[in-house]
Amino acid sequence: MLANPDFGDAPLQFVMKLASICNLNCSYCYVYNKGDETWKQRPPFMTVDVIEAVIDRILRHVERSGQRKVRIIFHGGEPCLIGADAFDLVCQRLRWALREVGHVHLSLQTNGTTLDDEWAAVLRKHGIYVGLSIDGDKPIHDRHRVTHGGRGSFDRIVRGLECLRRGDVGYDLMTVIPLGEDGARIYHSLAALDPRSINFLLPDYTHDDIAAVRASHGPTPCADFLIPAFDAWWNEGQIDLRVGLFWSIARLVMGAESDVDLLGNQPLRYVFVETDGEIQPLDVLRVCGHGFNATSLNVMHNDFSDLARDGGMAAEAVFRGMPVSGACHGCREQRTCAGGYLPHRFSRERGFDNASVWCADLYALFGHVRHRLGVSEAETRERRMTLAQQAAA
Repeated sequence: MLANPDFGDAPLQFVMKLASICNLNCSYCYVYNKGDETWKQRPPFMTVDVIEAVIDRILRHVERSGQRKVRIIFHGGEPCLIGADAFDLVCQRLRWALREVGHVHLSLQTNGTTLDDEWAAVLRKHGIYVGLSIDGDKPIHDRHRVTHGGRGSFDRIVRGLECLRRGDVGYDLMTVIPLGEDGARIYHSLAALDPRSINFLLPDYTHDDIAAVRASHGPTPCADFLIPAFDAWWNEGQIDLRVGLFWSIARLVMGAESDVDLLGNQPLRYVFVETDGEIQPLDVLRVCGHGFNATSLNVMHNDFSDLARDGGMAAEAVFRGMPVSGACHGCREQRTCAGGYLPHRFSRERGFDNASVWCADLYALFGHVRHRLGVSEAETRERRMTLAQQAAA
């Protein structure tokens, strides 16, 4: 028995890292280029035994939690390196094992360089939604997202996108903010690729390595990019094109709870499984140091609920949510932003008891969205109370 069953049996999302290797060497990658080298100790691909164990543990957890919706995300490294045939078999096995669950949502996060018509057919067959990483137009993208030989990857990704379109496979675009670039121009270049949504990602830094970024780009480089991007999206009436960060901030300003891990300090509610079966919390925490997010848990021996028993930061982050930093107390956006993305709060000196390294950027962006929506802090509080009362009724 768990010491706290309600704690350990909470509904979860599951991230399967099918590959620990990648065919790109992106300059900012948190897996390979931020100091953590644990990937070198893992098998390049998830073995059949580990895949079967993951599926079994997912089924066990779903039965305990009672959740009728299960989201499984295929990740890496670059998951498409396992090949379309092997991926097809993994999906078939998952669909069969979870056939009694109400709704199973499968998605794939990929760099898109290996996508072809065969891949598109498999993705459509299993109803898989694709998140594709691309950093804007060709010159900017090819500056950061390069092969191990230093060649740009933009043209290969565009060919992959064309295969997804021909195969009628839906896709989002994931873009790490290129600091110092024109946000409106990058937004337009991404929108021209006809995605269902765009997700701008704040670059992954901690308080221990952000100083050089500020020295090069000023105090609010993310806001300097995002505010023009927001205005381009807002002023051109493209609300049907969902821009994840903007939607999430607007949602919070209007009184709702956060639906992303970047904002709101909600429990993460997802777990990662490495190629060797190790169970981990948020993958990006590896930017905090080599082996930072390692655990002693493995799907070959442990259920996902064992994270609750394991205690420590992983259990708190996944199931309960970390305390908001004292630095955020009294801030207008304490309840909405709530300190920002967990890895961005870290310092060796204070752990996670910091506001985000992008605090000033988030504050400026929240203020801009409030201005556009015409919603004050007081109105946000009133809306939140009303929504809570309606939910409780």
